[in-house]
Amino acid sequence: MKYKACLFDLDGVLVDTAIYHFQAWKNLGKQFGYELTVEQNEQLKGVSRVESLNKILAWANYSATHEQKAAWLTEKNEEYLRLISNMNPSEILPGVLEFLQQIKDLGYKIALGSASKNAEIILEKTGLLPWFDLIIDGNKVSKSKPDPEVFLKGAEGLGLAPDACIVFEDAQAGVEAAKAGNMKAVGIGEALTLSLADKIIPNFVGVKAVELLQF
Repeated sequence: MKYKACLFDLDGVLVDTAIYHFQAWKNLGKQFGYELTVEQNEQLKGVSRVESLNKILAWANYSATHEQKAAWLTEKNEEYLRLISNMNPSEILPGVLEFLQQIKDLGYKIALGSASKNAEIILEKTGLLPWFDLIIDGNKVSKSKPDPEVFLKGAEGLGLAPDACIVFEDAQAGVEAAKAGNMKAVGIGEALTLSLADKIIPNFVGVKAVELLQF
């Protein structure tokens, strides 16, 4: 088989932690009188913590010192960690476990490619950790999607060429990163926001891997 590995984003693909990020960023924004919207939060998906804060500050037209930014980044992460500390297997998105079982049975390697620095904690809390052969998260990369670094490191860590990998993403920046890395991209969500993906599915419910992974 030409394709040998599936690389997954975390938030919005395997579990939905976007709500926790939104709550934490929203609370932080209130400190400088800014109300983050749901639509703006969509633009933070797949983006690093530093870049997310910079975007919010730009939207708020607020100029912060380096010290303020550093303190807020720590504060946001501490609140996020508190919010996700009670996560459990019930928060795995529908159809995900069945799909992981299918691709494992088909002989695919499974890796994570996420900007989250808390990915391992989330995988552990939800019981997903044992499924993964490799985890590349925000602690192992320096560039945010749409830069392909996170996925290229995933391919390298698995000992595979990029074109032997299929990426699963729910954010446009992630799809762009996959394509920039010469990988096939399956978008999870709506065609409107994932137009560059090679294939698009609304979610993993009822998906037959053997059919989906034919390109």
